[in-house]
Amino acid sequence: MNKIIVPIDFSDYSEYALQAAASLAKKNDAEILALHMLELSDFMLTISGSALDEQTVFYLKMAEKKFHEFLDKPYLEGIEVTPIVKHFKSFVEVSEIAKEHNADLIVMGSHGTHGLQEMFVGSNTEKVVRHSEIPVLIIKEELKSVGFDNVVFACDFSDEAIPAYKKATKILSELGGQLHILYVNQPAERFRSSDEIENKLKEFLTKADCNTDNFKNVAITNAYTVEHGIFAYADKTSADLLAVATYGRTGIAHFFEGSISEDVANHAKLPVLTFKI
Repeated sequence: MNKIIVPIDFSDYSEYALQAAASLAKKNDAEILALHMLELSDFMLTISGSALDEQTVFYLKMAEKKFHEFLDKPYLEGIEVTPIVKHFKSFVEVSEIAKEHNADLIVMGSHGTHGLQEMFVGSNTEKVVRHSEIPVLIIKEELKSVGFDNVVFACDFSDEAIPAYKKATKILSELGGQLHILYVNQPAERFRSSDEIENKLKEFLTKADCNTDNFKNVAITNAYTVEHGIFAYADKTSADLLAVATYGRTGIAHFFEGSISEDVANHAKLPVLTFKI
């Protein structure tokens, strides 16, 4: 891991993300690309000629000053930090910055859900996740550590999940944590016997890894819903990170039947790491 992008909007959540990225950067000797997206309004985009240039320069200067003050943190000492201010209209262009700089990871702060609110609906986080070709780590609160000793990667073990599984095992091995590959057996769906599940998982691992060595890291749990099974197992194993997959077509993908991965990312109290299939 060489470069980590952190979108900054000066909120507490973006500081939580910056702190997490700083810990990861120190651990991996990586550079942080601190990115502030100065979103121009439709009104400003209709201003013509020199007037637009003057206003753009004014807002850029203000943003740069506030940005440099925001980055003056003790926990960033000793880390190579490159501030980037872009006057784009949309956060979807974070993915373009990631490609341009060959970044390995995006770390973003985001609030959780309360009642009927959904974190990703229309949010900048959803836009970044939808368009990003690289993993996105979503931070919900200030973390005491980014050691990520216990990571749960929830998978349905379909052939379509193999690319996400490969990405997950690669980056999670770099983070150094214990990987738990979770399968949730649901009585409401087609309930599988122990032998059926074991054969399905071994077939998946043989296709993905050309061996079944990772079978020792597989866990099987029974639950009425996949979401409940993931959260219950995460509590049981004291997990500190959840990993899910995205398709990048309509936001957080329906990795399982329905919108399970979206629900997990929305409702989890833990950090969530997304991988695009």
